[in-house]
Amino acid sequence: MGMAEAAEPYVVLRFYAELGDFLSADRRGAPFTAPLPPGATVKHLIESAGVPHTEVELILLNGNSVGFGKQPVSGDMVSVYPVFESLDVSPLVRVRESPLRRTRFVLDVHLGKLALILRLLGFDVLFPGDRDDAELARISAGTGRILLTRDIGLLKRSVVDHGCYIRSDDPLRQAGEVLDRLDLRDSVEPFCRCVRCGGRLQEVDKEEILHRLEPLTKRYYNDFRICPDCGQIYWRGSHYPALRKLLEDLGVEDREG
Repeated sequence: MGMAEAAEPYVVLRFYAELGDFLSADRRGAPFTAPLPPGATVKHLIESAGVPHTEVELILLNGNSVGFGKQPVSGDMVSVYPVFESLDVSPLVRVRESPLRRTRFVLDVHLGKLALILRLLGFDVLFPGDRDDAELARISAGTGRILLTRDIGLLKRSVVDHGCYIRSDDPLRQAGEVLDRLDLRDSVEPFCRCVRCGGRLQEVDKEEILHRLEPLTKRYYNDFRICPDCGQIYWRGSHYPALRKLLEDLGVEDREG
């Protein structure tokens, strides 16, 4: 009489809240089983299910908080949570040593309009243009910047620790998504950065830049700022109402307006 074959090793996975966006419809909002390869870590299981590790803030293994490197055994229950905005999880083990909510960003080439909006809101944004995935990942890891992208594969690179998947394809909605998901509305400081290069603007005396101004600008405007990095000059001219409208659409107040 032959022996019965042993059951294949498995784990039960459950992804909460917006992490379900990365899953097929039948896996959202409910536990599901997944094969457990030899030596697999919870990080491997999470990304095999389609969820980038950068979107994860807390992992519970059978109710106990663990890090990405934990190796489950067959039958274990793995519960995976996104970044928390209001729930205090300080007694538990977060999966990264430092918090996700840093306000320095690097964006991929497809998010140029989002880069401009975030700079307009006062955030430190690096937009290096058409760089390959490996270089963007190195920039994020080497400078501690949050990597913003719509490329899930880029966020799965092991070197990337801080990153966010941008769900919308509309730049204004993308900006609102970043503000809300990373709880950054209190950090907004409109019109303090150069939208061209991201440098921090400084006040400049009109007489110092008079030779660079058009005649009507010289006549009607007196308050100017300049980017010390690229030399771009800013003032609240005819374009200002449109920018104020953009802030209003985002629910952001111009504190100096």
